[in-house]
Amino acid sequence: MTRKMSENLKGKKIDELKKEFTDLEESIRVLKFKAEGSKSKNVKEARALKKQVARILTELNSDTKSESRP
Repeated sequence: MTRKMSENLKGKKIDELKKEFTDLEESIRVLKFKAEGSKSKNVKEARALKKQVARILTELNSDTKSESRP
């Protein structure tokens, strides 16, 4: 599963990755507020969102490093 996700991320442009990153950050924020009010039914959802954010950031950082090298 992770291999498919990383392949999907490599095919995307930087703007698309940044948009997806902001969407995931918003989802995490909403999830945190829901967790404060009541018990969450899906306890693994936050972990999965954080992992996806980390994958996107890794891909963004690798793209910027490869562009800056001569």
